[in-house]
Amino acid sequence: MKWKWLCLGFSIPRKAIMEEIKLTAEKEAEMERILDVVKGAAEVQIRELARLLASKPNAELLGATEYLVRDGVHRIGARLLEAALEERKKGGLAGRA
Repeated sequence: MKWKWLCLGFSIPRKAIMEEIKLTAEKEAEMERILDVVKGAAEVQIRELARLLASKPNAELLGATEYLVRDGVHRIGARLLEAALEERKKGGLAGRA
């Protein structure tokens, strides 16, 4: 995977973003299946995180709240990895995932 570094402004001087990843039709279908498995749970998690952020005054956004948000985002990522592994097990793909 290639990484592209961009200057995004004063508050975040540098940020890594992934370049668009090209997929074959087969891999695009796999991506859609993974997304379908995770989408509902991720939306619930994102809604909870948005509710948390909306409930906090500016002075409380960083620190403990920041770590709660990071934990939530990591849970979404972990679920994506689980779904990808499950999808590959079902497909009987050769090699290690």
